[in-house]
Amino acid sequence: QVQLVESGGGLVQAGGSLRLSCAASSRTFSNYNMGWFRQAPGKEREFVGVISRGGGSRNYADSVKGRFTISRDNAKNTVYLQMNTLKPEDTAVYYCAAQYYLRVGNEYDYWGQGTQVTVSS
Repeated sequence: QVQLVESGGGLVQAGGSLRLSCAASSRTFSNYNMGWFRQAPGKEREFVGVISRGGGSRNYADSVKGRFTISRDNAKNTVYLQMNTLKPEDTAVYYCAAQYYLRVGNEYDYWGQGTQVTVSS
């Protein structure tokens, strides 16, 4: 069982920055690819980005590419989402998720509770 706890959300003006953190309880954190997702009111949850278990590979949604950066510190069992040049359309609840590296497909095994990010215009 892996418990994930996000933090760092809040209210920021358009053009500003926030860094989200996601702390994992697992001793085997490095066995998991880590993803970030978000869900805006009235919309489906959408993929934001993912980082491989060793940190050597990252993929991002087109909507955040060039503005958001995912990183991880396996020694601290933590993954980060640095969000720059924020836009009002980035407003959403942001979730981190863990995917066992041997899993086939795009499903994730564990999810955090989410943290609210609100970008004012």
